[in-house]
Amino acid sequence: MAHPTVQDLELDSLQSLAQAQVGCDFQIRYLEGPGCDQLRNLGFCETLQVRKLAGGRNLICSVCGTRLAVSSDLADQIKVSPVTHS
Repeated sequence: MAHPTVQDLELDSLQSLAQAQVGCDFQIRYLEGPGCDQLRNLGFCETLQVRKLAGGRNLICSVCGTRLAVSSDLADQIKVSPVTHS
């Protein structure tokens, strides 16, 4: 049995944008799934900061000052981590 790497443990600690709490800021860490190209065309890419404004079947988020609606299926493919403000 292989030992988990630091990268494996970090990926396990991420949550999808669909699971993320409304009203919080997140950093996109990883895109996975069949909609990745579509997500990148919308401007979602690794290291970008996003704020989830509303949840539901289609969620609304703010990216670079622009509000975008994303289906819950696509939001499941966006893995994020919380942004800590100092």
